[in-house]
Amino acid sequence: MVQNDGRWMKRTAICMLLAALMGGYAEGASAAAVQYTNPLVAQRADPQIYKHTDGYYYFTATVPEYDRIELRRATTIQGLASAAPVVIWRKHASGEMGAHIWAPEIHYVGGKWYVYFTAGKAEDKWAIRQYALESSDANPLTGTWTEKGKVVMNWDSFTLDGTTFEHNGSRYFVWAQKDPAIAGNSNIYIAKMSSPTTITGTQVLIAKPDYTWEKQGGVWVNEGPAVIKKNGKIFITYSASATDANYCLGLLTASDTSNLLDPKSWVKSAQPVFTSSDATGQYGPGHNSFTVSEDGKSDILVYHDRSYKDISGDPLNDPNRRTRVQKLYWNTDGTPNFGIPVPDGLTPVRFLSYNFPSYSIRHWEYRAKLEPNVTKLADSQFRVVTGLAGSGTVSLESTNFPGYYLRSRNGEVWVEKNDGTALFKQEATFYPRAGLAGTGQSYESYAAPGRYLRHYNYLMYVQPVSTATDKADATFQQD
Repeated sequence: MVQNDGRWMKRTAICMLLAALMGGYAEGASAAAVQYTNPLVAQRADPQIYKHTDGYYYFTATVPEYDRIELRRATTIQGLASAAPVVIWRKHASGEMGAHIWAPEIHYVGGKWYVYFTAGKAEDKWAIRQYALESSDANPLTGTWTEKGKVVMNWDSFTLDGTTFEHNGSRYFVWAQKDPAIAGNSNIYIAKMSSPTTITGTQVLIAKPDYTWEKQGGVWVNEGPAVIKKNGKIFITYSASATDANYCLGLLTASDTSNLLDPKSWVKSAQPVFTSSDATGQYGPGHNSFTVSEDGKSDILVYHDRSYKDISGDPLNDPNRRTRVQKLYWNTDGTPNFGIPVPDGLTPVRFLSYNFPSYSIRHWEYRAKLEPNVTKLADSQFRVVTGLAGSGTVSLESTNFPGYYLRSRNGEVWVEKNDGTALFKQEATFYPRAGLAGTGQSYESYAAPGRYLRHYNYLMYVQPVSTATDKADATFQQD
């Protein structure tokens, strides 16, 4: 599609102006995309990854035997997959803390390490309460841990999944608990803390199972709260329904200037924000935590799920919940976008336009195009896999349509299913090149050398490039 130089120059100026208005024209060296390989750790549920100031990521989770607390650490998130676990505590042979050792979380508060965990009694495994361990050693894997006993709530009942966070100089505890006066299994509560192991004042109910999606599998559950603060808001995710394929994440939101102990400050999203995906083969995603990427620039969602839907018997007896991680994205209105649980293997990325940096490649009715603020996140996520046509090349596989790839057909780019033919493999394969605009990446067609993946009038094509605008249109930043 050839244009005269005057029209190209005019279009370049418009692109630069729009890009500046949308958040700045992309310049300088590009940063590497955040990518990990899933599953991260097999047979580990209720996972938490905590990045400390010593340069280490600390990982803990529920082990399938429900009998101990493990820690492991590494300098990268992916490194946790092969890091050796260290048992820091084992269940008691009798009495309290003797069964159902669940959902440990590690936190560093006031110069000491604390692990909050759930436990039942050896003689009654469902006498579930919240407990804490403390260590003053620098390395919590080799340090000495002291039992601090029960974290005592306003009333004594089924209690689990405690977490803590600081806000405006105050420390808060958030957990799940059964109120005998409220129908259901557990609700979400918040209270201030007077010490790292003691709540103070009246605990406040901020969520209970209200919606049908919170009551699936024969239980009414809100549990597993996790906190992330961003964009003037405090977000608390929580898990709902039975721990099978019905398990999912809900979301509570409060202004960071509001009274967090006022139930009216918290707004519950009417729909779950993270659910099972038949397309990607991921079921029951939940009991999450949050961490940050190695460069500190991306928020990372940590959660467990299973790779199958059907479970025989009680899902709590099925050991194959596994820890997974993926990037958490943010909408332009400042709310988190969880997307879908991505397929196993290398996590996908988005491709942001060089000259429209708030726009990304997405598919819409199978046509590839460029759009801003893609709230249906998975439409804009692609896995960079080994090229279908040969080594030294890549193919770009759809996240929510596994087996479908960006493919050039008569110069237009579509998302289409691999039909196994040589022609498809060639047209869905690209040579990764240094960004033609001087940064980022460009993708040269394997089937049509000299032609590149580029946008034009917000649609994606494979075309030759020659002008500066062509090169800008054919340059992308992985995100």
